[in-house]
Order: sequence, then C-alpha cells, then structure tokens
Amino acid sequence: MKWKQQIFGMKAYQPGKPMEEVKKEFGLDEVVKLASNENPYGFSPKVKAFLNNENTNHAIYPDGYAQNLRTAVANHLGVKETELLFGNGSDDIIAIITRALLYPGVNTVMATPSFSQYSHNAEIEGAEVRKVPLKDGKHDLKAMLEAIDENTSVVWVCNPNNPTGTIVHHHELQTFLQNVPQDVLVVLDEAYFEYVDSPDYQNSIPFIHEYPNIIILRTFSKAYGLASFRVGYAIANEEVIAKLDPVRAPFNNTILSHKVAIVALEDQEFIRSCKEKNENGKKQFVRFCEKHHFHYYPSQTNFILFEVKADSDVVFNEMMKRGFIIRSGNALEAPGYIRVTIGTEEQNEKFLSLLEEVLTEQGVFA
Repeated sequence: MKWKQQIFGMKAYQPGKPMEEVKKEFGLDEVVKLASNENPYGFSPKVKAFLNNENTNHAIYPDGYAQNLRTAVANHLGVKETELLFGNGSDDIIAIITRALLYPGVNTVMATPSFSQYSHNAEIEGAEVRKVPLKDGKHDLKAMLEAIDENTSVVWVCNPNNPTGTIVHHHELQTFLQNVPQDVLVVLDEAYFEYVDSPDYQNSIPFIHEYPNIIILRTFSKAYGLASFRVGYAIANEEVIAKLDPVRAPFNNTILSHKVAIVALEDQEFIRSCKEKNENGKKQFVRFCEKHHFHYYPSQTNFILFEVKADSDVVFNEMMKRGFIIRSGNALEAPGYIRVTIGTEEQNEKFLSLLEEVLTEQGVFA
C-alpha cells in the first residue's frame, strides 16, 4: 500500500495505564490517576443534574455548526460567533491547523519540551519541525523568532506550557507577536487558561484583532472537568476561522457534548472554586519541594513538574504499585523529574507521604 513515508517509525500517542488495569496488576482496591491533568473535582454539579435528566435523541446527527454552544461561548468570551471554531478536543483543532497549513517544503517552530501533538501532527503532514529548547523552563521567544524564515508556516506557543507549567509574560508575548511575519500563523495554546493567577498573564483575546495571524486554543477538558466529552475550541479573526472550517470534519462533536459544555460554562462559581482548591494543593507540593531542596517549575496550571533526584521511571513504577499513576519525566524530556496532576488535599497528602517512602528506598533521603 502507498503509505505516507513520514508515518514509518512513528508511534501512536501512549496514554497512561487505565486505572482498572493498574488495580488488577498490583492487586489494589483504589487507584488515583494524577497523570493526565484532569480536574480531580470532576465537573459542575449542574452538569451532573443535567445528565441525570437528559433525554437526548442520539439517533440523529449533531448540529455540525454547534450553533447553541457557539452562541454560549461567544457571549461568555465577548467575541463574534464567526470568530470561533469547535473541535473534538483541542487535539482535533491542532490536527485541523496542521492539515490546512503544513506540508512538505514548509516548516513549523515550537518549544521543546512542549505538547507532543504539535510535532506529531506536523510530521504526519511532512513539514520540517524546528524545536527550540526552553530556557529555564520557559519559551525562548527570541530564539524562536530566529528560527522563523520565509518557509515558516506555523509557530506554536503553549501558554501555560505543558509539561513545565510556566507562562509567557503578556508584554513578552506582545513583543513576539509584533515581530512574527504576518504570513505565519501563531497558535496560542491556552488549555490551562482557567487555572492561571499570575498578573503577568492577561487575556489574549484582544490580540486577535491587533494581530490577525494568531489563533487561540482553549478546552473544556481541564478546569471544566469534561475530558471525556471532547470539546475544544479556537478563537481567531473571521478570515482565519473561515479558512480552517472547511478542513473540520462535519460532525466533530456530539449532541450531548454540546449540551453539557453549555451547562458547564454557566457555572463559573465551580471554576473559581476549583482554581482556589488547586492553588492550595499546589502549595502542598511547593512546600514538599522546598523542604527537600528539589527543583520545581513555578506552575500556573493544575500540575507540577519537579525533581526527585532519582530515576524517573523507577519512581513512576513504584508510585503506581502504591496506587498513584503519574508521568515520568523520561517521557517528557525531563529525566530526574516527575509531572504530577494536583489532586485533592487528601490525595496530595497521601501521594507526598508515599513519595517520601519511595525516595527513601531509592537512597535519596539518608
């Protein structure tokens, strides 16, 4: 068969082990997943109430234009309905962007380490991938600008960045956008937008009119707790949206996901509560790191990447045996580190206690 040459040797995205599989493998009654940056508090009680009473007809196709959800999101953000694009999670929109703008002969610029799906999709389309190392865990925007040339088509800025949780300051981002050529699309991936509390991070939506070559990605999978419903969206000027929309699959969200996202959007008090609890949980990890003199990246997200002074894979496996699924830094270009989703206060306390036990066994603590 006439396969694309660039897919040879590629590996599918490897999610963490399912919780039920971990329970069975290690004989555990309870497993806590702190690997995929999901909301440990689930979704809004209003969503739960809706689901308990919903009677959607699932035999018909959804509205491909997502009109009701489009109106709700536009009103919430203060943008035009024609400035929005909806996807089957942000991953879908990343794929739409790469399919529309990347191909052999052009290149794309991104930070490393950052979200793996930027490079993965770019490689499928046969574009050259230019990775610029982070500087102190943050995007090196100066070096990224230097990597742009006349063949650059897309630049990716993950803000806050995954896996470090760091942000690009607002004035730095503005200076960067002023210097990026107007025929290069800048993708601002803001999957963790709702968790940020830094005064150096401001709403980037006004930029879509000042810089028509940007597109902002956000999602209902993180703070809203709707990861399994797969709803992501993009915000950009009407011309960019109009060019990308024909690339989108005709029914890329479900009827139920449209309805659930609308209900979730209405409960901003739930989002505020989750953000506050997340900040308190983050402090638990910071205290642990500072107590043991472990380096950590100042996170503006619901996860934290920190040093363990031991083999990341060993720590990952030992914590899994004890009922906690996390991410090894070896899989994130951060050997000697682990990335942990910030859980509930009780989950964090138990996790850190068991981590001390593991690190003592590994000889980190005398």
